[in-house]
Amino acid sequence: MFTTKGRYALRVMIDLAQHPENEYIPLKDIATRQDISKKYLEIIAKELVKGGLIEGASGKHGGYKLLRSPEEYSVGEIIELMEGTIAPVACLETGAPECTRACKCNTISMWTEFYELERNFFFGKKLSDLCN
Repeated sequence: MFTTKGRYALRVMIDLAQHPENEYIPLKDIATRQDISKKYLEIIAKELVKGGLIEGASGKHGGYKLLRSPEEYSVGEIIELMEGTIAPVACLETGAPECTRACKCNTISMWTEFYELERNFFFGKKLSDLCN
């Protein structure tokens, strides 16, 4: 199950995508439109900046904006940044050590198939797809 942090991050990204590309959008405006606490959005925005998905500027005309066009962001990269891996089992996580039971695991093919479906869905869906 995805947390509010992941779901709200998607809402922030969609909100930013619906505004002119080179315009910084104040977080208070996003908070009002999305009906999300500005304090909570500050935490989310900080992680999105740290993850290289958006940039922020302070000052009178400050706020946040996307670093790329909405077509260049996958929903999967946003979710994984905020939630961590979407792998259904630890042995399928990126960089996981080889499972000692892999050769006799009766369920690994099912988990692999599910993971591929999940990854293809989320990484195949673009931020721009959610803006229309």
